[in-house]
Amino acid sequence: MSLPHAILTALLERPSSGLELTRRFDKSIAYFWSATHQQIYRELGRLEAEGHIRTLPAEQPARGQKKSYEVLPAGRAELARWTAAPQDPKPQRDVLLLRLRAAAVVGTDGLRADLLRHLELHRRQLAEYEEIQRRDFPPGKDTPEDRLRHLVLRAGIDLETFWTQWLTHALEEFEELPERS
Repeated sequence: MSLPHAILTALLERPSSGLELTRRFDKSIAYFWSATHQQIYRELGRLEAEGHIRTLPAEQPARGQKKSYEVLPAGRAELARWTAAPQDPKPQRDVLLLRLRAAAVVGTDGLRADLLRHLELHRRQLAEYEEIQRRDFPPGKDTPEDRLRHLVLRAGIDLETFWTQWLTHALEEFEELPERS
């Protein structure tokens, strides 16, 4: 149910075409909520059919012209309703953690290399988030909207910091494990 709300959020920030929306997703929302191009277009159709968004009138009629969308009052009301509704956290599902649990009974072959790979990926993501923070949230940029967007980015920074620390610790533990065959 969250994809339509992610789309409503993005369109309230700036009316966009489906292609522009997909590109904006890839640069921001996709860090914490991913969607394919097809999913976004399918959801745009549903949101329009439900009366939550509308296609903006074209400045000049032209065949094949991309459609731009904006949020209607019903869409804003739905997003406000959804934002205010309580939601329980979802249980954590992580295949790496499951693989580590399985390694306790079948052995650790290949896991150390994959832990190193994961550590590098999380370090790169952390560096990217920190660059976004430097670029987009300089001191003094503290409107309520900026503060909430920065809070979302901080969640990403904190999660990547956690994973880099945890993976470093896991690799230290691997060094102390006895060899198994």
